[in-house]
Amino acid sequence: MADLQYTPIQDIPTIIDDARQFYKTGSTKDLAYRKNQLRQLIRFLEENQAAIENAIWSDLKKHRMETLAEISPVINECKYLIENLDRLAKPVSPKKQYWLNALDTTYVRKEPKGVVLVHLTLMPVVGAIAAGNCVIVKPSEVSTHTADLLSKTMTNYLDERFFKIINGAVDETTAILDEPLNHIFYTGGGSVGSIVMQKAAKFLTPVTLELGGKSPTYVAPDAVNSTTTSRIAWGKYYNNGQTCVAPDYILVQRDHAEKLVSELQKSIKQFYGEHPEKSDSYGRIINHRQFDRLKKALDEVDPKTVVIGGQTDRDDLYIAPTVIYPATPSVIEQSTSGGVLVNDTLMHILETSLPFGGVGASGMGNYHGDKSFDTFSHERSTMIKSTALEVAMGARYPPYNNDKYNLFSILIYGLPSSVVAKAKTVKTFLGSSVQVFFGGSASK
Repeated sequence: MADLQYTPIQDIPTIIDDARQFYKTGSTKDLAYRKNQLRQLIRFLEENQAAIENAIWSDLKKHRMETLAEISPVINECKYLIENLDRLAKPVSPKKQYWLNALDTTYVRKEPKGVVLVHLTLMPVVGAIAAGNCVIVKPSEVSTHTADLLSKTMTNYLDERFFKIINGAVDETTAILDEPLNHIFYTGGGSVGSIVMQKAAKFLTPVTLELGGKSPTYVAPDAVNSTTTSRIAWGKYYNNGQTCVAPDYILVQRDHAEKLVSELQKSIKQFYGEHPEKSDSYGRIINHRQFDRLKKALDEVDPKTVVIGGQTDRDDLYIAPTVIYPATPSVIEQSTSGGVLVNDTLMHILETSLPFGGVGASGMGNYHGDKSFDTFSHERSTMIKSTALEVAMGARYPPYNNDKYNLFSILIYGLPSSVVAKAKTVKTFLGSSVQVFFGGSASK
């Protein structure tokens, strides 16, 4: 375990305030500045790829092949947002819905939110930078080698005036959440996510929560084959199952279940051999607390239902690739999800043109691609009112009367659909407009 230096709690308010003061200078609103910082983030990832791979291996025994799938999406996200930033940041002019605004200028600006907190992952940082925010990153304190590398290296590439890293555990995180922030992006478990929301409520801070959840996998009768089980096994045991969308359970017709188990066993053996604990392609649980939690769940299962794996080694943080059959059906009566992937596992996360996020207990909000930019942006609606129609707009001013009511109704609703109603409305309008425009006596 790396000797991770925690940020002194008394320094946290000052760190966040420094970012807030820099945001007020307006520097991060400049698109060229944002693009440059995204290019610097790419440089960091490319020039330190080996060091990142080694740090993640030290934390998780994760093979560099799997780490590649962590680094490449962040680089691609940076490139995409650099190429599309001008389009995303450009004000848009939605079609007007009311006649009375026909001569007005209306548009929606995408503005940065301010000082935002990103907990754990790098992918949301890309969207936060692209949107023009100052960014506070809180890495996981349990991934000590990775957090240490980010703290000592990443700040050499990004402008420290807008980009800050705060390390620590519960006390340090609490100190961060006690400060006013403009957006919080949290990745983790539901219990802590609930605490984050409670803290955010104090300042009415918007939040994005990526909380994981249960990921059911349905296998149709004609899909019980080696391709299916290879994709399921890969998705489940990638990073030792420590991904938010790892398959949790499989739904299959009962008369095909045993064949599916047999095919899964073949896939696992093909991936990791007879002794997965000796395979450098099979990772480890992040720490003893999580190991004990999983081991407790495994111990509560009927041993007769553990049809594959089940071996554990606490000293090595090792839990063998395990399959339980049959599983208790009480979690699986119905299912809903933030996303759906057909014929594979995990791969929809890599396609960043698709918004990624949870629903219900698995979180709220989404990101990736354009959505990453939108998540960290405030849509500021703007109207520049014309003075050319003040004669007509005068119908809204007191004292009110029926003529003004009739005229303003047309300005708001337009003409009715039917021919008869159109004719009646035009007749009423002409009479009312004469009264309003030329100061005739108001109808009673």
